[in-house]
Amino acid sequence: MEKPKIIAYLKPTCGWSQGVRAVLRKYDLPFEDRDIINDSDQRQEMIEKSGQMLSPCVEVNGRMLADVSGEEVEAFLLANSLAQANERKPDAPIDQPCAHELPHTSPLHFQA
Repeated sequence: MEKPKIIAYLKPTCGWSQGVRAVLRKYDLPFEDRDIINDSDQRQEMIEKSGQMLSPCVEVNGRMLADVSGEEVEAFLLANSLAQANERKPDAPIDQPCAHELPHTSPLHFQA
C-alpha cells in the first residue's frame, strides 16, 4: 500500500493536534507537521487552503480535512483505504480538546 502524502497543520501542544499526531503514528504514516502557532506563514497557508481558521487541519493527497479530531482523521484514512485497521492503541487520546478548552467545573452550593 502506497503511503499518502500528508500535511498536518497543528498546534504544538493542543489536545486535538496531539490526537491527530497519535493517529498518524498509530498507522506509521509519515507526515509534515506544520506549526501554526509559531509560524504565521504556515497558519496563513492553512487558512487559505481550508477556507477557515480552526485547527487541526490535515491535507491528505491534496484533500483538506478542516477542523478535525484524531478520530475523524482515523475514520477518513480507513474509509478511503489509506491505512489498514490494526489493534495498536494510539499513544495519546485522539478525542481531547486543548487544555484551555476543557470544561471547568464549579462546586455546587446548596442553600438551606
